[in-house]
Amino acid sequence: MNFSNTLEKCRKHRKLSKKDLADKIGKSASYITLLEQGKREPNLSLIEDLCSALDIPTSVFMFLASQDQNLPMSDELTTKIEKLMYQLIDDSDS
Repeated sequence: MNFSNTLEKCRKHRKLSKKDLADKIGKSASYITLLEQGKREPNLSLIEDLCSALDIPTSVFMFLASQDQNLPMSDELTTKIEKLMYQLIDDSDS
């Protein structure tokens, strides 16, 4: 996974629209789109703002975003990893 994929998956998992997330961090929905498409690179301050808005610890988000997406995986394994990712996000709420 990478930053853009992680951001999109976390936003959708939190059931936030791009506009909702953008409003929480003082940016536009089109900027969130650019981030999710990998057309903009955020600085650390923005990553921290995004994580705060998503209610996900920055360390958890960065761990998820750092996972190597070039590893060959079956669809079944990809699905299992995504379930674990969502569990990790939800467990960080506790």
